[in-house]
Amino acid sequence: KEINLYRALREIMAGLETYHIHIVQHFEDLDRSEKKFVADYFKKEVFRVLTPMAIDPGHPFPHLSNDRLYLAVTLRRKTAQSKQRDTYAIIEVPSVLNRFLELPVKKSKSETTRRFIPLEEVVKMHVNDLFAGTSIKSIHGFHLIRNSDLSIDEVVSDNLLSTIEDVLKNRRWGEAVRLTYRRGMPETIREFLRDRLDLEPYEMYERPGLLRLQDLMELYSYDFNIPALRDRDFIPRNAIPLESPDLIFKAIRKKDHLLHHPYDSFQPIVDMLQFAARDPKVLAIKQTLYRTGRDSPIVKSLIQAAENGKQVTALVELKARFDEERNIEWAKQMEKHGVHVVYGLVGLKIHGKMLQIIRRETNGVKAYCHLATGNYNPVTARLYTDFGHFTADPEINDDVTNLFHSLTGYATLPKFSKIAAAPINLRENVMRMINREISNARAKKPAVIRAKMNSLVDADIILALYRASRAGVKIELIVRGICCLRPGIKGLSENITVYSIVGRFLEHSRIFYFENAGSPKVYLSSADWMPRNLNRRVEILFPINDADHIQRIVS
Repeated sequence: KEINLYRALREIMAGLETYHIHIVQHFEDLDRSEKKFVADYFKKEVFRVLTPMAIDPGHPFPHLSNDRLYLAVTLRRKTAQSKQRDTYAIIEVPSVLNRFLELPVKKSKSETTRRFIPLEEVVKMHVNDLFAGTSIKSIHGFHLIRNSDLSIDEVVSDNLLSTIEDVLKNRRWGEAVRLTYRRGMPETIREFLRDRLDLEPYEMYERPGLLRLQDLMELYSYDFNIPALRDRDFIPRNAIPLESPDLIFKAIRKKDHLLHHPYDSFQPIVDMLQFAARDPKVLAIKQTLYRTGRDSPIVKSLIQAAENGKQVTALVELKARFDEERNIEWAKQMEKHGVHVVYGLVGLKIHGKMLQIIRRETNGVKAYCHLATGNYNPVTARLYTDFGHFTADPEINDDVTNLFHSLTGYATLPKFSKIAAAPINLRENVMRMINREISNARAKKPAVIRAKMNSLVDADIILALYRASRAGVKIELIVRGICCLRPGIKGLSENITVYSIVGRFLEHSRIFYFENAGSPKVYLSSADWMPRNLNRRVEILFPINDADHIQRIVS
C-alpha cells in the first residue's frame, strides 16, 4: 500500500509539473537566487524557532513529540584528546511554520513557474549554523508516531470528565509505536533511534520520498488560478424547501424526509434546532454528540434552548478519539448554561446519531426525531456522504425515547418496536436478516443482500455471509476501508462481490438492504460490522419504509 501511495504521489507531482508547479525535493537543486531567498527566510523566520538538541552524557535523549518531523544529525567533533568522535543531535522541524516554502515565482512570456521546498530542506541547508565548530557527517529525516489511545479505568472513576482531562495531559507521553524514515538513513542511526525510542524492528519503515504526506494539503490553499486543478464549487441542494423554519414540524408530520449529505444540505438540521430553541411549543430536546466541530451551531442551539427554559439533554461522548478535548469544552459550556449533560456509559462509547424534539401541539404532545449515519457536524457534512432521516413515526419515536431513558438513567434494557440498538439487539437483528435470506435462497425465493459500510471485520457476520453465499444468496458489499471478508472463493464466497468507492467525498454512510423474498427491507445505521461497534458501542439501526426513499437509496 505504501509503495502504491508513493507511486501515486509521483504521478501527481509529474502532473503538477505539466502546469509548472514543482516541489523541490533537495536543497541542492535550488539555483543561486533561490538559495539566497531561502537563506534570508531561514535567518528571519526559522533560525530562532529551532532548538538543536545534542545527545551526550550532559544532554540526555530528548522527549520527541507525537506526529512530528525530526532531523537526525550525525556530528563529527574533536575530543579533549584531539580525536575525532561521532555524536548525534536531533532537530524538530517546526510545526508552527508552513511545511512548504514557496520560492520566488519565475515568469517568462509563455509561462509562470511556481516552486516549493519542504521546510526540512531549508533546515538541512543551514544546519551548520546550528552546530558551529563541528562538521556535519549526515542529516536524515524521520517521523514519529506515539500511541494516542486513552487508557481509562471507568469502573473506578468517580468523575469521567476529570479523569479524561487528567489522562489527556499524559497523551504526549504515549509509547512510540511507529517511526518512518527517508531512504538512505544508515543502519547505525536507525539502531540508535530504535534503541532510544524502544521500538521493535517491525515498527520502523523506510520511505522513498517525503514524510508526513498530509502536509501536502497546504498546497491546496494556494491560488494557482488553474481551474483544472481544483474541484468545482459544490452547492448542496435544499431538500426541504420551506417558506420559514417554523414549518419544519408540519413538513415532518406530513411525511418522512430523507437527506443524503453532502448532496442535500445539512442546513435543515441546523434550522430545526435553531427554531426549536426559541419555539414556545417545544418542551424538550435530547441529542447525542460524538464529533461536533469547533464552532458548532448545534451546541449553540442546545445552549440557547436551555436558557429559554427547555428541558435539554445532551449525551456527549468524551472518548471520541482526538475530539476529547473539544467535547470536554463543549460539555462544560453546556452544563454552565443549564443543559443536562450525560457523559456516556461505563465501558461503552455512544456512537449512535439521534436527535429528538418533544413539542406540545393542539392535539397533544408530539415527538419528532432525526436519526443519522453521520455526525452532527456541518463541516464534515460537506465532505462525507451520510444519510439523515426525519420522522414523526410514533413507534420509532417511542423506541428513541426508551433508548434515551436507558442511556441517561437506570432503566432496564428496552424492547424496541422498529429500531435496533447495539449492544442490545443490533447484532441479533443483522444475523436474523442474513439467516432469513439464506432460508429464502434455499426455498428458491429471491435472496439478495446489499450492504455499504466503512469496515467489515466481525467474524460472526463474515461467517454468516459465507453461509449465505454457499446457499445461493447474491451479496454485494461496498466497504470503504478494512474488509476481512475474501470474495470470489469457489465453494465459499463466489456469490460475493466487494467494492470500495474512493472519490471526492468520503463514503461514510452505512446502508443494509435485504431482498426479503421480493419485499425489500432497507435499514440505515451508525454502525459498521465490527466487534467494537456491535459489542462496545451504543449504535442504532433504523428502517426506511417510504418507497421513494428506498428507491433513492438503492439506486
